[in-house]
Amino acid sequence: MFIGVGITGKEIERVKRRVRAADYLTVAQLFLVSNFLLEKELSFADIKERLLGHWGTCHGINVIYSNLKLFYENRPELQFILGPGHGFPALNANLFIDGDLEKIDPRFKRNLAGIELLVKEFSFPGGFPSHSSPFTPGVVSEGGELGYALGTAFGAVLGHPEKTVAVLIGDGEFETATTLSSMNLCKLVSGEKNGRVLPILHLNGYKISGPTIMGRKSEREQKELIRGFGFSPLMIEGENPEKIQFVLKQAEELEHPFIIFKSEKGETGPTEVDGQKVRGNCLSHQIPLPKAKSDPEQLKILEEWLRSYHFEELYREGKGFEI
Repeated sequence: MFIGVGITGKEIERVKRRVRAADYLTVAQLFLVSNFLLEKELSFADIKERLLGHWGTCHGINVIYSNLKLFYENRPELQFILGPGHGFPALNANLFIDGDLEKIDPRFKRNLAGIELLVKEFSFPGGFPSHSSPFTPGVVSEGGELGYALGTAFGAVLGHPEKTVAVLIGDGEFETATTLSSMNLCKLVSGEKNGRVLPILHLNGYKISGPTIMGRKSEREQKELIRGFGFSPLMIEGENPEKIQFVLKQAEELEHPFIIFKSEKGETGPTEVDGQKVRGNCLSHQIPLPKAKSDPEQLKILEEWLRSYHFEELYREGKGFEI
């Protein structure tokens, strides 16, 4: 029990349902070209010809995005910046759920036709790239350029004391010189004339081809490093909404908070594929089922993975999202 959180059981359920919906739409974007609601058994014909994208960071993005939406509900001063832009299908899923895509393109209505368009246009010529890009509302850079998110966040609050910018930083991204240099900005960008930056390090332990440096440090080493830059570190392990809301509340009371959010790489995805560990490993970074178009076993795993979110409980045609 976290004292003073003020989150209800209904709100906890809302966050969990939203994460499931966003996860489902994320995975669908990576793999599907038809059968978007799984109304029949998945077949090879339902899978995209070319599988291109990144899964490993996406569940964590959905967890943080959903919790920020709840904590800052009805508070328009919040801005969100995504560092690991290769996790774009997660961002895209959330923009779709909230109707942000529909605002700039009425084709993306929150119905079956909109879901079909969202999923088919991901990583497709003339549609959305596999990384976040200026095609997306609010995106100002190509999402493969890791390292710039934190500096951009500090720039965004200059002269805007009303603004809070939450910036999610990948732990692979945290190894770039640009990010580490930007950590010093908390000493330069402060005071009543500027807004607040809330850095959130997504610590899942792995990057594209191996473990991350930050993921191999002890919790004490992680916190001392953050303190050395002038921030006050707060730790979140796991995705309990009550715990996350509690830490977000703590962060509001600190001058320079820095949240370390520890989760499993590729969480909720396949645990093992072809005898190799995928979840909690770098093999989940990109497409964890690269042969889903041709291998019956991988197709079966994909169907079980998609059905595990029970999307039929979260979306009904004619009624929309029930989250």
